[in-house]
This record gives sequence, structure tokens and C-alpha cells, in this order.
Amino acid sequence: MNGVTAPDQTGKLQFDTDRGASRSKWIAGLLALALIGWMGSGVILPSADPDAGVVADAPDRAVSVAVMDSVAQDVPLVLTAEGQSIPDRAATVRAKADGQIASVAVSRGDLVTAGQEIARIDAGIAEAQLVQAQTQLAQAQRDYDNALALQDRGVATEDRVSQARAARAAAEAAVTSAQDRLDNTIVTAPFAGRLNDLTVNVGESVENGMVVAEVLDNDPLTVVVQVPQQALSRLRTGQDAQVSFITGEQKAGTIAFIGANADQQTRTFRVEIIVDNPDSVMPAGLSARVAMPTGQARGHFVSPAVLSLGTNGELGVKTVDADNRVVFSTVQIVRAQTDGIWIAGLPEQARIITVGQGFVNQGDPVEPRAPTQDQTALVQP
Repeated sequence: MNGVTAPDQTGKLQFDTDRGASRSKWIAGLLALALIGWMGSGVILPSADPDAGVVADAPDRAVSVAVMDSVAQDVPLVLTAEGQSIPDRAATVRAKADGQIASVAVSRGDLVTAGQEIARIDAGIAEAQLVQAQTQLAQAQRDYDNALALQDRGVATEDRVSQARAARAAAEAAVTSAQDRLDNTIVTAPFAGRLNDLTVNVGESVENGMVVAEVLDNDPLTVVVQVPQQALSRLRTGQDAQVSFITGEQKAGTIAFIGANADQQTRTFRVEIIVDNPDSVMPAGLSARVAMPTGQARGHFVSPAVLSLGTNGELGVKTVDADNRVVFSTVQIVRAQTDGIWIAGLPEQARIITVGQGFVNQGDPVEPRAPTQDQTALVQP
């Protein structure tokens, strides 16, 4: 077996001698020529003009939009601010004597007048001290009179008269002090208002300086708001204002005070508006919105939905000119209401696009149409 080579049984193909090998070369050559010809066709056979067959200066297609005619109107400018009501005056009432509460003359929530009795402290000791001081004053007066009589007869000296006069003055001071202590046993209201709090009852002991009541003066009622610094120049004292309380009541008011120093954190100024409040019916501490007229302007009433943004981000409104083309006008909001806004910056008469403004741009041709009944309300005040 050694030295004998086994015959090759793998059956390998020989492309240069096998049948069909020359045909593959021809096919490959033809494909290469076809590829080269296709790539060069752009030079040998130039492509047709892409604009061929297109009509020059074809008109733009008009977009249908809803348009509403609007005429500018006089708009009262109003500055609105949120705030709350506070009492015109507030005071805590303190006891001015020690003792036990003998009587209470009013109830919490009652209206009181200036000097009206609120409560009374037992005055037994103060009354006794006053009687004693009055008795001593009577004795001092008699001694002084005797000294003067003796001096007239040449018996008493000037020193004795001076001593009697001093004793009488001291007795008068003691009477005044005793009378004050007696008066201080009566707790009174410092001014007219409503008794907001009463902390004592009959039989309770109080000390000098102890708080026994609180009185609020809510007539007039003061409403405090904070206004931005850029609006301060449009306000003045004595100017009218309209106050709407959170309870639903609306009251006419007057600007009574404008702060001269801005809040360091908010950079706003304190403004106080006084509102008549007979019998202190409106309580203090209510949230309120104040509307303060600051002038007048000309504007159009629209819905915020008709506003658009320009290419530079400016706020504007799209209108239609006499050639039915879109015009973008920059506007300013001069007054905002719950049902719409007043804008300035449009001509006296304008055809405002109310529907479809988002699909057209400056200069685009449009086909105006009348808005529906619901759309009409967008530009009607």
C-alpha cells in the first residue's frame, strides 16, 4: 500500500476548463458595461428640466378663515390688586386696678361707644381711701384758714402759714390720687367700636395691666393691598376704587394712603382704601379685590384665543386687509376681564381672524367668511 496515491474523490470544479465557465465571464462583462452606461447617462442624456411643464407664477391657494369686523372703543384702564380688610383702629383694654370683677356691663360682639363701661372692679377699698383723703383735706383746709386768721391778728408767723398751705396741697393731691384709683375700677371703651373680645367674668380677680377686652373700630373699614412699583405713578390719594369682598358684597371706596417706601422683598407699595361700614357690619380680615381706575385708552375686545406669536415671539393679532391678505399686528393687553381682553395696537377698524389664524402667516391670501354665532362672541364685549 505504501507509495500508492489514492484517487481524488472530492469532485472539485475547474472554472477555467469546466463547461459554462466562459459564459459567466461574458455575463459579468455585460453587467459592468450596463452599469457604466447608466452612470454616464446623466452626461450623455441630460435629464429633463424639473421645472418643465410647471406654469410660471402660479397663484397661491387661499385659505378659508373666519373674520369678524371690530371697531375700537374707549376702554377704562383699571388696576386690580388683592388684599384684605383690617380695622381702622384696634385696642386692647387693660385693667388699671387690682381687685375682683364686681360686674360686667356688655357682652362680646356688642357695639360700644367711647367711654362706655365694660366692667367694674370691686371699689370698696378705693372708696374708703377717697373718704379718708377727703377728710384729711378738710382738716388741712381748716388749719390753713386758722393760720391765716392768726397771721392777720399778728399772732402766727409766715412760716406757720406756709406749713399749713403745704399740708393743704398734700391733702388735695391725696384726694386726686384716691379719686383716680376709684375711677380706675371702672373699665371703659377707649373709642366707639365693636367689642371683639371679653376675657373676664364676674367674680374673677384681675391685676393692674391685665388684658380684659379688645375693641375694634371697623367704621370705616380699611382694605390694604400691595401694588407694583410701575403702577404707583397712576395712583393718588382721594381716588375712587371699587372693592369686592370674598363674601360677595361690593363697596365703593377711596384711596386714603399710598406708601412712600417699597417692601424690600416684593418691591411693592402699600396702598390703603377706606370703605364706609355703618354699624361695623363688615368684619375685618376679609379677602378683597380692589379695582382702581387709572385712565382711559382705545382698544378692541377679543378672546385670548385670537392672540398669536410673531416670528420674534411678540404678541399680536392676525387681521385681513382690503386685498384679503393676512396682516400681523403687534398688540398690548390694556385690560383683562373674565370674559375676554382689551387690546391696543390695531387700527380703529379691523377685520380680526377669529378661526384659522394658526394656518396662515403674514401676507398669505385668505378667503374670509363670516363666523358662526358662537365665534361672534369672541370679539363682542
